[in-house]
Amino acid sequence: SKATVSVLYWKSKNMSHRKFEQPRHGHLGYLPRKRCRHVRGRVRSFPVDDATQAPHLTAFMAYKAGMTHIVRDLDRAGSKMHKKEVCEPVTIVDCPEMVVVGIVGYKPTARGLRAVSTLWAQKLSDSMLRRYYKSWYAAKKKAFTKYTSKFEENKEARETMYSRIEKNATVLRVLAHTQPNKLKLGSKKAYVAEIQINGGSMADKLKFAQGLLEQQVTVGQVFKESERCDVIAVSKGHGMEGVTHRWGVSRLPRKSHRGLRKVACIGAWHPSRVAYTVARAGQNGFHHRTELNKKIYKMGEAAAKCEKGNATTSMDITEKHITPLGGFPHYGVVNNEYVMLKGSVPGPVKRVLTLRRPLAPQTSRAAQEQVSLKFIDTSSKQGHGHFQTQAERAKFMGTRKKDIQN
Repeated sequence: SKATVSVLYWKSKNMSHRKFEQPRHGHLGYLPRKRCRHVRGRVRSFPVDDATQAPHLTAFMAYKAGMTHIVRDLDRAGSKMHKKEVCEPVTIVDCPEMVVVGIVGYKPTARGLRAVSTLWAQKLSDSMLRRYYKSWYAAKKKAFTKYTSKFEENKEARETMYSRIEKNATVLRVLAHTQPNKLKLGSKKAYVAEIQINGGSMADKLKFAQGLLEQQVTVGQVFKESERCDVIAVSKGHGMEGVTHRWGVSRLPRKSHRGLRKVACIGAWHPSRVAYTVARAGQNGFHHRTELNKKIYKMGEAAAKCEKGNATTSMDITEKHITPLGGFPHYGVVNNEYVMLKGSVPGPVKRVLTLRRPLAPQTSRAAQEQVSLKFIDTSSKQGHGHFQTQAERAKFMGTRKKDIQN
């Protein structure tokens, strides 16, 4: 009857059943999941050159200090949170000045770019020279000694190299290194990287690069507030990991024989091989990763140059610096210029990051938004953090025993 058919249809429509298909566990686009050979994030693609712009640098190296949170009014028409307060996590990146020590020009060939000439500065710091030695203590420290001693004699040869670069090269990059002596990381060896110069003609690029030789470059010369940048870094390492954590596969039933954090079937009898797509145990973390389009919320001044504190906002006029009470965990105090990025970035604290200008033009409404911060949290990151400054804490706690001078 029609009634019986309708009841059966209602039951079949509302009865649940197990899914027979689901997406695979783990992305195959990041294979092989192996340890990176280097700690520094390498720029594998620079932004496309635009000759109509003025010559400018396209990347900068900095160090991850830690995270905090901010409060701001969202200015995004069309969003449900438009003109409302939002609380967002941010990453603080310590940005001591970099030093430009070389110039290299490239020309295109059938097998990619080929170096035309490389020129070095006369004065090279010990932190940069340490990069050429595994054991600085046991080394003879002969790197660049002959080059620097004959620097004035080889003036004509350098002019010839400059003319060769201007005539033949289509890509110009500077060699720049970080200054670990401005941080308390326990490392004395600088990271050296090539940074491409975009904008203008080759003569303009060369003149711009010559003006930077042996000069310090600040992060403010590369990026501006409310812009976006790409972050290239090596992620935090976790060593050897099993399939459940490494690939996110499901655990087997509780009574499974010989363990349950495993993959039950690793393939058919034939082909008699294990496919590369099957989740297996192995290295997890310490992978080279690039995260695109990170919004720059704030470009902070160095603590010594800022009288009223580099974490003061228009709404929060408390004079305070970006370093939270007790310092950033496992990092310490941020004394240099800093960049505040929205969200998280790859790697642990103290890891060197490469900040690159975005590859794609940023035309979206979120990208064009001008950020205005109302509050930056500087409470302690080692507990619940009730106080923003030492003065606020002292006012609440009163005089303590250790404050009384004998």
